[in-house]
Amino acid sequence: MTDVTEQERRASDTAGPFAELLRIERLDENTFRGRCHAGAPMRAFGGQVAAQALTAAGLTVGPDRPVHSLHGYFLLPGDPTRPIRYEVDRVRQGMSYVTRRVTAVQGGDAIFTLSASFKRPEPAADRHREMPLLPGPEELPDALSLWDEAARAELTRSSGFGSLELRFVPPDAPGVPAAVPGMPQQFVWLRTDSPLPDDDPLLHACALTYLSDLTLASTAGLHVQPNFFQRAEAPRLIMASLDHAMWFHRPFRADEWLLFAQRSPSSSDGRGLALGEFYDREGRLVASAVQEALLRDRSARKR
Repeated sequence: MTDVTEQERRASDTAGPFAELLRIERLDENTFRGRCHAGAPMRAFGGQVAAQALTAAGLTVGPDRPVHSLHGYFLLPGDPTRPIRYEVDRVRQGMSYVTRRVTAVQGGDAIFTLSASFKRPEPAADRHREMPLLPGPEELPDALSLWDEAARAELTRSSGFGSLELRFVPPDAPGVPAAVPGMPQQFVWLRTDSPLPDDDPLLHACALTYLSDLTLASTAGLHVQPNFFQRAEAPRLIMASLDHAMWFHRPFRADEWLLFAQRSPSSSDGRGLALGEFYDREGRLVASAVQEALLRDRSARKR
């Protein structure tokens, strides 16, 4: 195994409970290994797979080039009981932009592929869409507060979801934009529940990649059922991420409250599209996400 970089050592020295979810082991210059918890029964959580793949890509890029975008495809369900191997292809090393491709392999099969682009910061004119003026997280209950104690304990034991905080904005709360016919929407404040290092923007970007996969797919299915965190009844849909893209616009901290404003403009052919925007407490648009998810009626006969 090669020596760890200063970036890896710094992350290890300051890792908290959430950061442990993103930890990967370097096997050689371009190969890493990690483990992911379950999202659905016996399926590795896709957001963690994507976050670890981005971690692997970022560890082959200098800290002077933060990630600015990623595009991933989920190919096969990951097994949470087995390790995942992340193989990095150094596609391009430019003066400003750097491109990496990562293949996540398990049991000899590619289960996920990621392309990520990194760039040197540069001065430029700045503008962004304004954040909707919604109730802050301090005014809202934790998403798991309505769960009974046994259910909360099981969720924490069987996954990493106990290492984060989510607070949903009620649809009738002041400031919620008027609903548009055919376009479900939801707004949630989220953050990691443990501090992340001040000097590791890659870790914050990877943490946000994890967080971005928590509710986007459910946004695409809101016309059929509530999201996982607020649903009391059995699910009516089989849901799985098909692809996932993110753009990182401005510096942010994933351990401080971010508003995730989500909407879904289309659902058809067993697929739903969801769009999301992350805003910090100052109202700055810090990142955007787009995801297409499998939406299949559980009662329909599989063909």
